[in-house]
Amino acid sequence: MAGDRRTADSAWTPLSHPVFRALWIASLISNVGTWMQNVGAAWSMTSLSPSPLMVALVQSATSLPVFVVGLPAGAVADIVDRRRLLLVTQTWMLAVSALLAVLAFADVMTATLLLALTFALGIGVAMNTPTWQAITGELVPPSELMRAVALNALPINIGRAIGPALGGILVAASGPALVFALNAASFVAVLVVVYRWRRETPRTVLPTERVIGATRAGIRYARHAPPVVAVLVRTGVFILCASAFWALLPVIARRDLGLSALGYGLLLGCFGLGAIAGAAFLPRLKRRLELDAVVSLATILFALVSALTAVWRFVPGIGIAMIGGGVAWIAMMASLNGAAQTAAPAWVRARALGIYLIIFQGGLGLGSALWGLAAEHVGAPIALASSAGAACVGLAAIRRWPLRAITTLDLAPSAHWPEPHLDVVPAPDEGPVRVEVEYRVDPADTGAFVKAIGDLEQIRHRDGAISWAVYQDPAQKGRYVETFVVESWLEHLRQHERITVGDRTVQEGIRRFHIAGTPPVVTHLIAAKLRRS
Repeated sequence: MAGDRRTADSAWTPLSHPVFRALWIASLISNVGTWMQNVGAAWSMTSLSPSPLMVALVQSATSLPVFVVGLPAGAVADIVDRRRLLLVTQTWMLAVSALLAVLAFADVMTATLLLALTFALGIGVAMNTPTWQAITGELVPPSELMRAVALNALPINIGRAIGPALGGILVAASGPALVFALNAASFVAVLVVVYRWRRETPRTVLPTERVIGATRAGIRYARHAPPVVAVLVRTGVFILCASAFWALLPVIARRDLGLSALGYGLLLGCFGLGAIAGAAFLPRLKRRLELDAVVSLATILFALVSALTAVWRFVPGIGIAMIGGGVAWIAMMASLNGAAQTAAPAWVRARALGIYLIIFQGGLGLGSALWGLAAEHVGAPIALASSAGAACVGLAAIRRWPLRAITTLDLAPSAHWPEPHLDVVPAPDEGPVRVEVEYRVDPADTGAFVKAIGDLEQIRHRDGAISWAVYQDPAQKGRYVETFVVESWLEHLRQHERITVGDRTVQEGIRRFHIAGTPPVVTHLIAAKLRRS
């Protein structure tokens, strides 16, 4: 029994699922290439332009594309076949990486071309990432999702351990062109695995959402779901500060530490080794500490490593500190990304992840530019040390936006709403639709009822309502009518599919106040088409 429990609690359990394991290995190969590419691009820019701002803009060009396609990418991933979308995005990144290699081999690369193609590669990453992360929930059972998310971060960090060192060696030996070419080749592994994956497409009786409507639904959900809001705020606060580390490390490595491309790659390799160790240790830590405590410790540790990197000039010591930085980074990324995935149900998960990536990558890109600009005026060490202090101050956000509530959510579909009884079936696009729910409440319980029913407002808005209200009948004591309006009959039918087990618990708590012998009366009203003379 104890052996079975240890196996079930293992950080590596999700790898027992064949498709997840194959995609994980393919992702590892691709990420080694990606981190080689990152070293090649950043180091290449230090040769093409001596400005710290231009070097920092390489990170911005990687991250800012998420502002262009982040929201549509999440919507598309929720409404089209995710396997086909992955094939398209991986092919795009392969083509851009190949073009980078050709230009570098031809020795016609300029700072502007490097930024433009890095931006184009970032477009592919921004389209690919919500889809890649959203399929995790399809490949492992819900009980293993958090561990699978942590494992999905490992290819990035193993790639961070191997790729930079290997990239540094190759850049030092032959220049960045070979690194760009190998990155292009690494996408082939992912394409092969995704092509062979036979995905089971979820079935629905309703028509597929359109991209614009799906995007709006995703924004509406994120706005009215407090757990999602908490993840987004906490992510933004951390990454705006942490971006300084990634933006300024190449400058500090070259100017202040006097390192070569190989030395810079080895520093990042130490960081990646720490991330690997952190991923193995993280499940035990999460069993002992609440999510907010894990995030707090990781923030403090990452800030400490940033401060040491800013002021310390003992290279072996900085290498050891980088191991601690890797532990802190994987703890933050696994915690925040896992929270983003578990804070949203399956129907909107990719959209929630798209918005999360906008905050994450957008904060990384914007922060990189701002800290790079600060480094131009006060120097890279002072700018990096300042970012460490800002990260610690940002921990104050825990009180207002805690993450602990996410661990208790039950977002499994409930499907407990009965089908409406209709004499005439409306057309899907007819609307707006007004839904009324009539309650009869004991006058002695009206105060508690009004307080309880307020919890429905966010649920209704989150799942599609454009307005919501509760009315009291002054002619009949204890008669209350809840009303909400949705844009169309089809959108209301989608509300039937979106209701979760957690929502059902809230609704049952409210319906306990209803004293009639039958359930509350539900009425559906559709806007009449008026003829005007």
